[in-house]
Amino acid sequence: MVSVALLVGALFFSGLGEAAAKVEEAHPLSAADRKDLSRIQDYMNRITTLQSTFLQASSNGGYAEGTLYLSRPGKMRIEYDPPAQFLIVADGTWLIYHDKELEQMTHLPLGSTPAAIIVDEKMSLFGDDPKVTRIERGPGVIAVTLVSNDDEGSITLVFGDRPLVLKKWIVIDAQGVRTSVSLLSSQIGVALDDKLFKVKLLQQKTDP
Repeated sequence: MVSVALLVGALFFSGLGEAAAKVEEAHPLSAADRKDLSRIQDYMNRITTLQSTFLQASSNGGYAEGTLYLSRPGKMRIEYDPPAQFLIVADGTWLIYHDKELEQMTHLPLGSTPAAIIVDEKMSLFGDDPKVTRIERGPGVIAVTLVSNDDEGSITLVFGDRPLVLKKWIVIDAQGVRTSVSLLSSQIGVALDDKLFKVKLLQQKTDP
């Protein structure tokens, strides 16, 4: 059974737990770094909606597939394929984890979670929270690592370059677990039904 902490942390480095991984110090940004960060920031801030299938793999052996829906500002839906019975929804106020099998829901304030880095209306890569700690480049690839002041972990956004496109993110959570979420066949600017970002509240069970 996959835990709430693992699922939420895998996608948004939840920072749960006491055995925190060490977060690296930020490296000074070069002129080339700033130029690339400006391109990435502009690209991310042009995204209003996105739909993509994804593959999620963790260093602890976890694996999952599903579909991601993003509607900025504030809304996201991560729908896991069967046999997984999990759903994660950001509705603009809450980050909601729904365990369909156990009929349980967990609500986390969206603004207090790193999910805000992705769902905020505007992403800033030149501030102190989140802070860019590293930029890496390879043939046709550029990766940006960020840390949040509120979390003992990091998230690396990986882009295909020229043309710039978000390909994956890699999370290292507070326990040092590394999780990669690869986006496949992403579609940007698609029309998304607002019902995707609503979760029907479960009725409270009472003893007869």
